[in-house]
Amino acid sequence: MGRVSQAQAEENRRRVVDTASRLFREQGTHVSVADLMKAAGLTHGAFYKQFASKEALVDEVTAHVFDEVARRNVAGLDRHDGQRDVAQRALIDAYLSVEHRDNAADGCPVAALATDIARGPEGREARRTYAEGVADFAAFLAPAEAVGGGEGGLARLCTLVGALVLSRATQGSPLSEEILAAAHAALTEAG
Repeated sequence: MGRVSQAQAEENRRRVVDTASRLFREQGTHVSVADLMKAAGLTHGAFYKQFASKEALVDEVTAHVFDEVARRNVAGLDRHDGQRDVAQRALIDAYLSVEHRDNAADGCPVAALATDIARGPEGREARRTYAEGVADFAAFLAPAEAVGGGEGGLARLCTLVGALVLSRATQGSPLSEEILAAAHAALTEAG
């Protein structure tokens, strides 16, 4: 089999990162390289032509998914003519929905990757990227009157993430949707 072009190699890498971003959010970073590559439609051996290790892929995927979050937040502001409170409310509505609960693969990396990141070594790039992503997401969620993000954004993010995780863990019981509704009320009744 001949060598692939640089353009094809870049496309293969993008495909692996995109596939891994979905699988890691859905199943965790413990997904095997073989299963990941099969889902991406590539051979197991092709992985090591693209990445030095699975840890390097986890680092890249973490950066990729938090870039997605930042882009969605900016797009939300643009969609709502820069009205931060309206964009935040739309995010809260979507975040605490049954659709988001049921679609982890395309969902929030804060909730999906928290346990895997916490179990990884402290010096890892993925942990640093995750912490920055959490801080940026909290700053986006901060009430307009809060300066620089502050605790208001962190409290909102903790409520969102905690509710999503608990709702997913109790899925199939009436409690699951009650958790989403309670968190939604807590975040929106004052604003």
